[in-house]
Parts: sequence; structure tokens; C-alpha cells
Amino acid sequence: MTTYEQDATTPLPPWPFTGRDDELERVRGAWAAGRQGIVVTGPAGHGKTRLITEAVRGTDHALVTGTPEARELPFAAFAHLLPDAVSPQRAVRILSGLRLLVVDDAHLLDEASAALVHQLAVHGRTRLAVAAVDAAPVPGAVARLWTGELLPRLALPPLPYEDVAQLLATAGLDPLTVRRLYGVCRGDLRLLRDLVAAPPACGPLPVTPAVRERLAPLLGRSGPGERETLERLAFAEPLALPLDDLDLDALERLETDGLIHVDERAAAVTLAHPLHGPALRAVTGRLRARRLTRAPRDLGPALEAERRALVRGIERLDVREVPAPVGEWLVAEDMPVPAGYAAVRARFARLRGEVRDAAAWAREGMRETPGDTACQAELRLVGGEVRFDDVDGVFALYEAVRSGEPERAVGRLPQGSAFARHADALRRGDGGGLDRAAEELEERGFLLFAAEAYAQAVRVHRDPRAARLSRTRAVALARRCQGVRTPALDGLVLGELTARQRQIVTLAAAGLSNREIAERLTLSVRTVGNHLYSAYTRLGSADRAALPAVVELPECVSA
Repeated sequence: MTTYEQDATTPLPPWPFTGRDDELERVRGAWAAGRQGIVVTGPAGHGKTRLITEAVRGTDHALVTGTPEARELPFAAFAHLLPDAVSPQRAVRILSGLRLLVVDDAHLLDEASAALVHQLAVHGRTRLAVAAVDAAPVPGAVARLWTGELLPRLALPPLPYEDVAQLLATAGLDPLTVRRLYGVCRGDLRLLRDLVAAPPACGPLPVTPAVRERLAPLLGRSGPGERETLERLAFAEPLALPLDDLDLDALERLETDGLIHVDERAAAVTLAHPLHGPALRAVTGRLRARRLTRAPRDLGPALEAERRALVRGIERLDVREVPAPVGEWLVAEDMPVPAGYAAVRARFARLRGEVRDAAAWAREGMRETPGDTACQAELRLVGGEVRFDDVDGVFALYEAVRSGEPERAVGRLPQGSAFARHADALRRGDGGGLDRAAEELEERGFLLFAAEAYAQAVRVHRDPRAARLSRTRAVALARRCQGVRTPALDGLVLGELTARQRQIVTLAAAGLSNREIAERLTLSVRTVGNHLYSAYTRLGSADRAALPAVVELPECVSA
């Protein structure tokens, strides 16, 4: 089993700032118009520091940072801004002259520094941008910044999958690897960056410094039976182990500390974090790994159960995400994937609009069985070489609805289904009905079909505001479909924007910030913001992340 220690002397260039435009505008607005600032919280690695750094770029500001080594030293974080032996009152007076103060890693501040930040918020003369990890113990004075409603709090969610895929687009990774890394990292971009930097020959998971840091809570377990239990769970993946097959005392302690997940219905247990299993397997010695895996488990029945669950979803016209860890584990471990299973996974992904994933699953099946006709058919469907009606049964009728010919399908689709409602609303030119059908399609996992229904609603709505809202929803969903292009989506346009609005929206879609657009067009940042606001109003939403799909759908794949 190969392990790898990353060379820390060859840092990667920084990733572009991606997918946080709405949050960026909120942070920048938090100290505009007399506001006092903002607190940004979230798990480690979610991009809190990067977000605030982008927000304050080009402004006059001071920076202080909490560190674990200095938590016992009064005013340690402010040592570069304050004289020695300063009193709290004088510290407040000195720092009140700052226009903007950035406080990074506020959860690591010493008590005196935390109290000073709180007092600056109370006095209100200094604007504050504070970042803190919300899962860590936070000094009471810092927590009272938002619990006491002195400052608004922005809880930063994980970066969406679409934006992570965009970051990794130049890394040469296949779609299934990107999705696996996204799941393993759970929004931790620092961990993701560390894993991507590792050479591809280092095995299923490289043991990088970031991996070792996050594995420390497991490696440090010294209670009776705890390490043995963790390793058994790691080598049991992708299947869960029954509770009565493990040390219950050790399980109770591990569950209390959040290291395992107990499924009470199935009376089974798994590791709580998706990183922990592959990381534990990677650091386990060869002989011990051989002992833990000496009785090969038959994954066939579990894999077949997953295949049947996916087929049932397709037959019930419901392709909401289904847990299928066995197939994903086979891919992660570079093991053969049976062609029959791979073809179903490809079809399920294609119907969800995840066209690149669909192609990747089809290719996985053809690695094992190069001539498999079902996998070949899925590849042709994703590539637009054949139509749904050549292979897909009920979806053959629905193809006519997607193509704008509902008369061929009305009365022939499953009664009461979203597909039938879509056909009926399109035949009647009912924009509201198309919107409702799109909502139901989206709810059942058919993201591409929902995007198409919204796009068709744009053309029949009489109310311009309803049309703009449908367009925005269509664009946002199309963006989640991995660059797919279909006839129904080809008609999406920006709407009736002015030439200047179209110019600014195009630059924003290319990833430029408001400040960068202002510099390029010799405008004020406020003017750029006003134009974008007007453009968003005409588009029906302030979804900046959807702009690339509004302007153009790049790297398009037919479906």
C-alpha cells in the first residue's frame, strides 16, 4: 500500500476566486453606508480568509490574526499595532482611529484581544471584518459579536460542486475523481488543494500533511479497542459493519466524539467522515492491512442491490440522488466496474443532467467489457449521436416534448407524472403550468428537463417579470448540468439589456469582480454595481453564479 509525503517546498499557485460573488458583495456592503462590519464563520478550509481578503483588496485596512501559540499572551494578536504594556482603554482609543480592521482566526484570539475586538464593535468607530471557525471553541467576547447582534453573521456554506469542478477543470482529472474528491473534502478547499497537488501515482489517497492533520483525532485514540475498531471500520468500507460485531464500549466513546456514525435502523456503523476510511487504510502497515482484509468480501450482492435501486428510481421517474457507495468505492480503488452496473449508473446520471459523469461511468464499464452495447449506447446518447427514442422507452415520447412537439406525446405519457404535465402545459402555451412542471421535475432530480421546461416557459409567458424569472431558473439549472446544450436551452438570451449592461454582465460572467470591471471600463465601482443590479432585475434574480451560463454555455455536450 503506497503512501506519499508531499514536498512542501513547491507550493501551488493560488486558485482563482470562484463562486462567492454574492457573499463577496455582502461582505463589502457590511462596512458601507455606515454599517459596522460582519463576522464570517464556517468550518476550516471553507474560504473565509480568502473571501475577506478579496473583499478588502485595495482598501486601507489593518490585519490581526489569532494563533494557538499565543492564546495565553494578552493582546498578542495586536502586538504590531499597540505599544507594550497598554491598558484596554488606551488600546481601544488607539485602534478607534483605524478605518477597517480585519480579524482572522478570531477563534484563536487570546482573551484580552477578543475583548478588545468586542469593545471596538461596541464603540462602532472601526469597521470590522471577522473570520472564525464555528466548530471550534470561540472566546465568549468573539461569540457575543453575533449572538449579541453587534455584527451580522455570514455562515459560509461549502463551495458548490459546480464551482469546485470549475476550479479543477485544468487539473486533468476525470469527472468521477472530481466528484470523489469533492465528497472526501466536504468543502475543505485547503485539503482539496493538497490532494490535487499530490502526484497521480501515489495511490487512491496521498498521505499529505493536510491529510495527516485531519487524521490526527483518529490516530491519537488510545482508549481500549478504539484504534482497532476504527481500523476495522476503515477496511470494511464500502459496507457498514453490524453493531454486535464490534466493541460496544469503544463504539460509545467514538460516537460521543463524533468519529463514527451509527445507523439505528440498520443497526450498522460507519466512519463519520468520508476522508477517514481511505486515510486510515493508507497509513496502515502492509501486514496489518493484509490481516484486516484476509477474508475477501463479496461485493456482488451489495453492488446488485445498488443497481436495482437505481433501476427502480428510473422506472418510477424519480432520479433523486441515491446512495451508491459500492460502485463509487470500486472506482476510487481503481477496481473493475461491471458493465451492467456502469451502464445503469451512466443512464441515471444522464437523466439527472450530469452528462460528464454519465460518460465517465460508461467508460468505466467499457474498461471491463469494451464491447458492451449498453455502455456504448450511453456514450452515444451523451454525445448526441442518437436520440432518446432509439433506446429509452418511455423517454422516447418525452423526447418530443423536449423538442417542442408536445402533440406527439399528450395522453401517452404516464398519467399524473411531471412529464405528462409538462407536455400538456407546453401544448396549451401555459407558462405557469410549465413553471410548475419544471419545479416538479427538479424535485424529482431531472435537472436538465426542468431547465428545458423553464426555458420553454420563457417563450410563452405574457408577464415579462415571470419570463425573466423562468429564464434565470433555467440558466441556474443548466449550469448544474455540466455544460449540456440542447435545442430548448439554445434560445436562452440575456434579455433586453442595454449595451453597457450586456458588456458588464459579460465581464462578470468571465469571473471579473466589480472592482476589476470598473478598472477595465474606467467606471466607478458603484456604477458597475448599479448596472449589475439593473441587469439582475431584468433577469429576475441576483444569481451572479449563473451568469456564465446566461452569456454562453461553454464546453457544451449534447443530450
